[in-house]
Amino acid sequence: MGFTKYTSQAEKVRVRMNEGIRAREVRVIGPEGQNIGVMPTADAILKAREAGLDLIEISPNAVPPVAKITDYGKFKYEQKKKEKDVKSKAHVTETKVTQVKIGTSERDMHIKASKAAAWLREGHRAKVDLFLWGRYKYMDFEFLKGRLERFLAIIPESYRIAEDIQKSPKGLSVIIERLPASQTRQAGNPSAAKNTAQTTKKNTAQKTEPALPAELKGEDV
Repeated sequence: MGFTKYTSQAEKVRVRMNEGIRAREVRVIGPEGQNIGVMPTADAILKAREAGLDLIEISPNAVPPVAKITDYGKFKYEQKKKEKDVKSKAHVTETKVTQVKIGTSERDMHIKASKAAAWLREGHRAKVDLFLWGRYKYMDFEFLKGRLERFLAIIPESYRIAEDIQKSPKGLSVIIERLPASQTRQAGNPSAAKNTAQTTKKNTAQKTEPALPAELKGEDV
């Protein structure tokens, strides 16, 4: 059976087997994981075929290389399983983005807040953009900041400010991240750590929402 194969198209991990093994001798591992010992590669291939199996090189850099007598299909399955386990343990932190406007409805605000909370629970950061257009870009900064803090106050998850509220090309933005587990267990109260961040949900919620400027009342903003 076959010569040089790949265990994964994505990884392109080269696996030599049977006549594809270049070393003259190999250390042979049996089907049950037992150490059979060092022998000529040709003899090891013959031994594998007598068992209806393949000889697969598993440690090409060892001296001599290590090869295992096993079924190639089973070997390939085990390799894919290992890759899957590694990927599941390797978490990549991303910065997810959600956008709100001054006139975003309460219902939509809560939907977006729940989505941001889900990102935080997954270990990601959440960037919240307050989208401004036209003259809204030139409104009072404190008013706009208050509208953004209004959204932060309803996120149903403990968090801390990673990057404070600041002007951005789209308007205003802020980046939050989940509090470390050690901080969310203060005094046996999972929510106590909300008050340890630079800006917390509690602090934000206590602020009175700025009133909409008179010239904008009645407009869809």
